[in-house]
Order: sequence, then C-alpha cells, then structure tokens
Amino acid sequence: MIKFIKRSAILAVVLLCLLIGYLAYLQISGNFYEVSSGTVYRAAQMDGQKLSKWKRENGIASILNLRGEANGADWYETERAVADRLGIEHINFAMSEHKEMTDDEVKALVEVMRDAPKPLLIHCRAGADRTGIASALYLAGIEGKREGEAERHLSIWYGHIGLPYVSKAWAMNVTWERIEPWLGYPDS
Repeated sequence: MIKFIKRSAILAVVLLCLLIGYLAYLQISGNFYEVSSGTVYRAAQMDGQKLSKWKRENGIASILNLRGEANGADWYETERAVADRLGIEHINFAMSEHKEMTDDEVKALVEVMRDAPKPLLIHCRAGADRTGIASALYLAGIEGKREGEAERHLSIWYGHIGLPYVSKAWAMNVTWERIEPWLGYPDS
C-alpha cells in the first residue's frame, strides 16, 4: 500500500510538472492558434515582433483586444503603434475573465467579431480565458459550428483552467453554459 501511495504521489508530481511546463510553453510561444481557417486567429498578448510576424504570415487585418483600452501601458502603446504602422485596425472590447458576461455583452462581442475586418486576431493577456470564450462564440454564434468544436476553445489545450472554487476564470465557463441555449445547442 505504501508503494502505491508513493508511486501515485510521484505520478501526480510528474503530471503537475508537465502541466506547468505546457502552460509555460503556451506563454512563451504566444499561444497563437487558428480559430477559423484563414479568417480568425487567437493569441496571448503579443510584442511588436510577433504581431509583425503574424501580419506577414497570416495577413492580419484587425486586432480585437479583450483587455480594453489601456492608454499609457507599455503593452498597449506598443500594440497600437505596431498596428498603426502595419495598417491593422485596432478594436478594444474590455471584459474580465473573473466576471460572467451579460447577455448584452455576449451579443455585443459577437457583433464586433462579425463586423471586424478579416483576418481577425483576438487576444487577451494569456490568450486562454477571455480569448477562449470569444473564440468559442465566434465559432458558435457566427459560423454555426457544433457545440464540441466551439467549446474546445475554452479548454486546457489553450491554457484555460476552468474549475469551480479554484479558478477565477470559471466565470467564462458559467457564461458559456448559460448561453448555450441561445446559441441553439439542444439539451443545454
């Protein structure tokens, strides 16, 4: 029994280290992924070099910043300056990963994404929580994708850890579950 407990503890530590390593990789890599083929991409907060690279490689026409306007902040000023230099439209949509979105906020976000010039790059700080629900909303609310395909964007695969009582980002999961019927998913 002692051997089993020791092996289980070692396995748990190894798995935790792998998870931490993967989450660190997402941050270092920019957490950049395609949401919709050639149309919508998702990422973490990027520096000017990454934005220039993604513009060159993917033709980014607009950026949807889910962190909101932050005049004076280095990250914001850099993003705006590089976007202006590259001819990328910059759109701010402030939301918190710690608060559930209202129905009006959900509808407004879907409208902003629908109307934004494409290809669109959606980002927040880590590219996991706010970006996750925005990506899921784009796929579900605009492209009409199946629930599982859309919901996958709000998962650990992209760095989202939505656990009740553990993660402040659980609010994104609660919002998603609440709006699933509005998105037309049966049995939600």
